[in-house]
Amino acid sequence: MNLSAHFTLEELTRSETALRKGLDNTPDAETIANLTVLASGLEEVRALLGHPLHINSAYRGPKVNSAVGGSKNSAHMKGYAADFVCSAFGTPQEICHAIMDSTIQYDQLIYEFGAWVHISFDPQMRLSKLTIDGAGTRPGIA
Repeated sequence: MNLSAHFTLEELTRSETALRKGLDNTPDAETIANLTVLASGLEEVRALLGHPLHINSAYRGPKVNSAVGGSKNSAHMKGYAADFVCSAFGTPQEICHAIMDSTIQYDQLIYEFGAWVHISFDPQMRLSKLTIDGAGTRPGIA
């Protein structure tokens, strides 16, 4: 099922952890609507970067979120967040800076040091920027 021009429901609900542990990761109708919001935001990011995104993780049901050690309030569980890379564009840090320098509206942008970018499109649209690395979580993206 296509949620947007370049993102499908299957892509945004795929979970290696769910498959490996036999966990159901099927979203309900409300979450599918939220995933459509996420897909729309990811389309903006894809257009900005000029290359396809590789989605590492998007929707995570509560059991999957717990299995991966996700936050109890994770936007992934609501269908508003995705972790991704776009190596054809650059590093996760370069991607974060491109998004911050653009007009893209987001709720949270996290540079997960050296690994990937987390972006959420929760309707709060706080424009929150964080870095997560070996020292913990801190405000801003260097």
